[in-house]
Amino acid sequence: MTGTAGFRNGRVRVLVVDDEPALTDVLSVAVEEAGWRAYPALDGQSALRIARGCPPHAVVLDWMLPDLDGLQVLRRLRHDNPRLPVLMLTARDALEHRLDGLGAGADDYVTKPFTLQEVVLRLRGLLRRAGAVQARTDASVKVVGDLVLTEESREVHRAGAPVQLTAKEFELLGLMMEHPRQVLSKAQILAHVWSTSFDGGGNLVEVYISSLRRKIDRGRAPMIHTVRGLGYVLRPTGDGR
Repeated sequence: MTGTAGFRNGRVRVLVVDDEPALTDVLSVAVEEAGWRAYPALDGQSALRIARGCPPHAVVLDWMLPDLDGLQVLRRLRHDNPRLPVLMLTARDALEHRLDGLGAGADDYVTKPFTLQEVVLRLRGLLRRAGAVQARTDASVKVVGDLVLTEESREVHRAGAPVQLTAKEFELLGLMMEHPRQVLSKAQILAHVWSTSFDGGGNLVEVYISSLRRKIDRGRAPMIHTVRGLGYVLRPTGDGR
């Protein structure tokens, strides 16, 4: 991945914020085709909620939004992560508007209408410059599909929504997220999560897997799967393997 090899724990995450659904979709496709993972939002509050649940590595942010304006969103994002690369989108070409955005903390801007190639090139430059910093600060974040686990804060989110887990559920999920698509046997889980090869009642792992499923998968496409006779596996949704 050009310019992003320093990032760990999955693909680079780019928050794409614009109130025009068609433009958000097109930008998200361009971000995905660049090899990154797009997280679209149509308003400022949604953008901030997604950023809290799944911290992005970079943001593409429209100036004009229906609730908070882009500068308000930018200041709040900067409060949580002063080094977060932000690319502003604006239909305003006046010098004072550009200075306002840069003064509020934007790293760069493009003026509408723009080409997708320009946006991707600007993002790639911002990510390249931020790479060393992000590699250090992102080490505690595990990402599998739309599931995000942050070790330092002991938080879990799926599709931006918080998931409340017990300490052992958190450890079990962390183990599975360290080995996505890999079948983990009952013995492996017991050894890593409970430091034992004997579960006493015979169904300890099954009980905790069942609890995780209720919290992670209920009402959503399932990520936790049973492989009969072998164990359990965590797969991103849409992964047919």
